[in-house]
Amino acid sequence: MPFDGMDGFDGLYAFALKSLGCVECGGAQFFSHYKKIVDAQPFGSAPRRILEARIFGDMARLNFDTAGRMTLPDALCEQFGLKDAVLLVGLYDRFQIWNPDAYAAHLATQEAELSGVLTELGL
Repeated sequence: MPFDGMDGFDGLYAFALKSLGCVECGGAQFFSHYKKIVDAQPFGSAPRRILEARIFGDMARLNFDTAGRMTLPDALCEQFGLKDAVLLVGLYDRFQIWNPDAYAAHLATQEAELSGVLTELGL
């Protein structure tokens, strides 16, 4: 799907955040954030090509059904085992969609790291 002229789109974008095992979603600001990261790399460079393919190549605009519910592409659902129940995690300017079991495992890992992060921040 081409993304020409999409800066003003007020819908939702989603892509596979494979490093965490979830789908990450957000609006135009979310898309713009990732666009800035890619644009900071020299045109044609290996890092830029990798980022373009992984971020924009895998990104999809979410559709909505007649009841106004967002629908995810089947490929994303299959990739992360999203079936009957999903877990939405709000993250200020974006949100993530998780398989509940995968999120529980992720949360356990984060809990183990939280103490060190808080200490580093002086909290």
